[in-house]
Formats: sequence, structure tokens, C-alpha cells
Amino acid sequence: MYKYVKAPPGYTLKRKVKPTVVLRKTFSAILLTLGISAFTSVAYPLIYYQIALAPRLVIGELTPSVAGDKTDSMEPEREKSEPAFFPEMINTTLDYTDSTTWFPTPQTTKTPSLGYQLSIPSLGIENASVEDTHTDLKRSLIHYPGTASPGDLGNTVIFGHSVLPQFFNPESYITIFSTLHTLSKGDEIKVYSDGAEFTYTITDMYEVMPDNLTPLAQSYSARNLTLITCTPPGTYLRRLIVKAELR
Repeated sequence: MYKYVKAPPGYTLKRKVKPTVVLRKTFSAILLTLGISAFTSVAYPLIYYQIALAPRLVIGELTPSVAGDKTDSMEPEREKSEPAFFPEMINTTLDYTDSTTWFPTPQTTKTPSLGYQLSIPSLGIENASVEDTHTDLKRSLIHYPGTASPGDLGNTVIFGHSVLPQFFNPESYITIFSTLHTLSKGDEIKVYSDGAEFTYTITDMYEVMPDNLTPLAQSYSARNLTLITCTPPGTYLRRLIVKAELR
């Protein structure tokens, strides 16, 4: 004989939950949390850059300099052929740690190799090596061939690689320019070459499209320095240009 006893008010019958169900739910929650965290870590820097930083980086001319359109003040420092137009580079199959994929490499007359150091105190970058004997941005910063030597009249152009800013390491050449966009006008850049120290002051920061060659132009009315990296952080869509002048 069976007897049914009425449960007291508010009582709820609890079914025993199998451990495998608990494990599946916990594992799903962990994966969801990791997925959201990964997405946020990538999306947040890009959104912040576009909202807070990009508006002050006015995009420069969207067309490359025209071959043959030169003035005396824009002559190259060393004899070289005019670069051809270069397609917009957003193809992620290209190796962007090779500086030759950024801009055309000019044909220059044979000159002594350059090697010097660069420091940006406000970013914690100290004595980073700058070379023009190779194009591997994993090994050093790259001095663009045919541009002025440090301290000389003209425009010294330096390329550096960047990734998402949360991975910035001032001692790694893969990430060394990842926080370049946080610089401001008036910040200092120091260059050490042949026993001399040159202090440059940032005068301008802006963005250009990948096929814009004007940041490479040489003007001999001043001693300028140009730093170039990809932007927004972690992408190859545009180029961030940081211009500085020797004090």
C-alpha cells in the first residue's frame, strides 16, 4: 500500500542533477567568458582609438606623391629612382614585418651603411637599434634608404612594427611602436649616432593611406625626423606619421 503525504507550503521537489550536466554547463560558461574577454581585448583598443585618439590625427592627403612632380626643396638626399604607385596594403597574407611591403624600396647609389640608436623617454623606449642593412622589422627599427642621416638637413625616416597596445614591450621590435599613437606634440625623441646626441621635438602627428608616399619626401630647409607605423593598433589599414624637428 502506498501513501501520499502532502508537502508543506513552499516546498519544491528537487531533482538530483547529474555531475556530467554540471560539468557541461560550467565548461560552456568558461568558454563563453573567454570568448567575450578575447573579443573585448581586441575590440576595446580599436574602439577607444577611433573615438578618443583618431579625431586628433587628421588624415593627410589620400593620394601618393606624383612621380616627376618635384621642387628643389623636395629632392631626395641620395640619387634614386622615383617610386611607383603602391597599392593599398590591407592584405594580411603579406609579411608586414618586412619593411619592403610598406613602401617601394628605392634604387640608391651605394652608400655606407647606417646604424644608430633611438630613444623615446615618454614611452620607455631606450636605445632601440635603427639599421638600413636589412628590412626585417623583427630585428630592429628600419632606416628608410635614401632619406637623411640623423642630424643632417632633410628628413630621417624610420619604420617600426606595432601590434595591439596591450602587448607593448619596449624591448621587442615586433611591438615597439604599439603605443606611438599616445605621443603628443612637444614630446622628445632622442637619436644617438656616431657619438653625437640629437634631440627632436614632435611637431605633428597624422594618418595617411598606405599608398601615400609624401611622408618620405626630403625637404632641406630643416632637420626633420619621421616615425612610421601601422594604424589603427593591430591593423594595417593606415599609416601613423609622427613628425619631429631637431632642436
